[in-house]
Amino acid sequence: MGSYTFVSVVNLLYNIYFYMIFAYILMSWLPNARGSFIGELLGKLVEPYLSPFRRFIPPIMGMIDISPIVALFVLNLARVGLLTLISYIV
Repeated sequence: MGSYTFVSVVNLLYNIYFYMIFAYILMSWLPNARGSFIGELLGKLVEPYLSPFRRFIPPIMGMIDISPIVALFVLNLARVGLLTLISYIV
C-alpha cells in the first residue's frame, strides 16, 4: 500500500467526521432535531470528542458556543500532523 492510499483513507475519515460534527452543530438550531434517531446517533459519535472542548471553553455571552469551531480546528491539525507523519514514514 502506497502513501497515497493512507492519505486517501485519512482524508476520507476526516471528511466523514467533520461533516458529522457539522451536522450535529446545525441540529442544535432545529427544535427536537437532536432527539431524533439520527440526532442521538450523531450525539453518541460526536459528543465524546466535543465534550472536553465544552468543559474548557465557556459560551460567549452565555449563548454562543464556539467550542465546536475550536474542536474542528484541532481535528484539522491532527489530520495535518498525521499526514505529515505518514509522509515521513512511507
